[in-house]
Amino acid sequence: MKAAVNGVPSLSVLDGWWVEGCIEGVTGWAIDGVPPGATVGSSPRADGPALHRKLTEVATLFYRERGRFTEIMRHAIALNASFFNTQRMMQQYVLRAYFS
Repeated sequence: MKAAVNGVPSLSVLDGWWVEGCIEGVTGWAIDGVPPGATVGSSPRADGPALHRKLTEVATLFYRERGRFTEIMRHAIALNASFFNTQRMMQQYVLRAYFS
């Protein structure tokens, strides 16, 4: 999450906060090698090719379409960094833990 504040788009499997923060090709990319319902890491043969496809996509964007990559960096800041932060987390914690 801290990386988004610095404009770093994420590339990861859909778990943790990334399930909520991933907008494919807008705030970053999801590695989709794991079939729905499977445990993460349960299918290395699916994860490897999926990771390679995404890295190829990201590298192509970074080296050949720098303007588009910069837009994704801006969206990472505008959308993810503004929503996934400590202030929101603490506010939700206090409201849900003490006032619900």
